[in-house]
Amino acid sequence: MAAYYDRYQNFRTNGSMSPIPGLSLGVYSTDISVVYKLGKTRLDILSNTYYNTPYCGWLIMLANQQYGGLEFYIPDQSMIVIPYPFESAIDRYITAVNTYNSLYGG
Repeated sequence: MAAYYDRYQNFRTNGSMSPIPGLSLGVYSTDISVVYKLGKTRLDILSNTYYNTPYCGWLIMLANQQYGGLEFYIPDQSMIVIPYPFESAIDRYITAVNTYNSLYGG
């Protein structure tokens, strides 16, 4: 089972939160593409299917920034990317956070 990953940990300082930047995970050959079916597809279910945890739909949204930050903006029959495997997706997120922090002093 995939471990829970606290995506906010790098943005907490002395009990307060810094703004979370828009980050990109890039595209990898191991990523999986699926058709989003309005009313049938949900990111928590996709996360549970591919990551064995329902709590990482945010990783899927980061890989599909063209649809904004909310699942409700994904049009029916759109092809969406699932960063895969889970460990690689988390590593890509950590790299993006570290790059952001090194560039902007986070």
